[in-house]
Amino acid sequence: MKKIWQKDDLATNILVNNFTVGKDLDFDERLAKYDVKGSMAHCKMLSETGIISHEESEQMLSVLNTILNKIEEGSFEIDKEAEDIHSQVEAILIAELGDTGKKIHTARSRNDQVLLDIKLYLLDEIREITILTDEFFQILIQLADQHKNVLLPGYTHLQIAMPSSFGLWFGAYAEALLDDVEMLFSVKNIINKNPLGSAAGYGSSFPINRESTTYNLGFQSMNYNSVYAQMTRGKSEKLLAMSMAALAGTLGKFAYDVCLYLNQNFDFISFPKEFTTGSSIMPHKKNPDIFELVRARCNRIQALPNELILLTNNLPSGYHRDVQLTKEILFPAIDSLKECLEILSYTLPNIQVKDGILEDKKYKYLFSVEKINEEVKNGSSFRDAYIKVGQEIENNEFDFEPGNLDHTHQGSIGNLCLDKIEYQFNKLKNKLLG
Repeated sequence: MKKIWQKDDLATNILVNNFTVGKDLDFDERLAKYDVKGSMAHCKMLSETGIISHEESEQMLSVLNTILNKIEEGSFEIDKEAEDIHSQVEAILIAELGDTGKKIHTARSRNDQVLLDIKLYLLDEIREITILTDEFFQILIQLADQHKNVLLPGYTHLQIAMPSSFGLWFGAYAEALLDDVEMLFSVKNIINKNPLGSAAGYGSSFPINRESTTYNLGFQSMNYNSVYAQMTRGKSEKLLAMSMAALAGTLGKFAYDVCLYLNQNFDFISFPKEFTTGSSIMPHKKNPDIFELVRARCNRIQALPNELILLTNNLPSGYHRDVQLTKEILFPAIDSLKECLEILSYTLPNIQVKDGILEDKKYKYLFSVEKINEEVKNGSSFRDAYIKVGQEIENNEFDFEPGNLDHTHQGSIGNLCLDKIEYQFNKLKNKLLG
């Protein structure tokens, strides 16, 4: 297929073509519907401003609508001879409408086309990630409430520290997701600005109306400065990668906890055998492969911001072909993050927690702070009580019957504030999905 920038019939060197196109066509399938929607909004605007006639606009919109329907039905295919989706859509318009189809690129560049496509795609993916995160969040909240009275050892430095609970553990990750979604919301607000009309980065001498395309494409606002609009290529991807890395950090840490707690030396939780794998030579093994792979995938996702920084940081303003590679860095990572959320939401409802864990004598020092606090309530200063209990531990004289642990402050094992966490999360989620 002839390239839209070709001025003669001389073909591009095959090796050069393959190298410059790279993997772009593979990822352009994701952008196809956004490219057509962008072309439709642009076409309407050209008609509104009198740059093309109403009849020409209607003809192009009819062809574009047919293409969009094929994309949504799954019958549209990227032509392997095309340079990209932008070229293919324009080629179809020209094949169907002749000279009228050639007018679609008026007051537009592939630069602002791909900017637009990527922004629309990322906004949809933020929505998908939010929906999947919400599903996982609701499971955590439900499990936190269900197991709020089941005690669990707390650790610092991987040493036995103080009493915790499954409610506190599940609830901690629920609140972590609240912060992660807040980052996603901030990134959405930054991305949700229309770049269309910035052309190659320096605007156009045509009297286009960028408010029209902003409204028709559903953007919150626009990138007003045409040079800055181009500078958002790479920046949008990098900011989303940072929010994805934060979310991946939460999921990876949770997966690590699960692997640890499944270990026979901890033995705090278990899963039905269909959620674990076995060993080729050790018949007793039940391996947490799901959670190990979530941890590994999330570690890779946390490397995303650095990779995108290295790709884009040494570039001046203006468009550079380097940013083409952001697609092959970011798009598969989006898939991976969504798959991690899906498998966690599928697996976690089947978790089985152990009761009576703290009855094991190895956890008796877990209650040292409880005994100190009891001494203080009986009139001792904290420091004197600390020294007294510490000496009892050193002399192997420590003994304490915890009874009912009376923790009442907000965020403690006796007051998880799950309703507050859930309220804040749902409020933010509704803004993100609204």
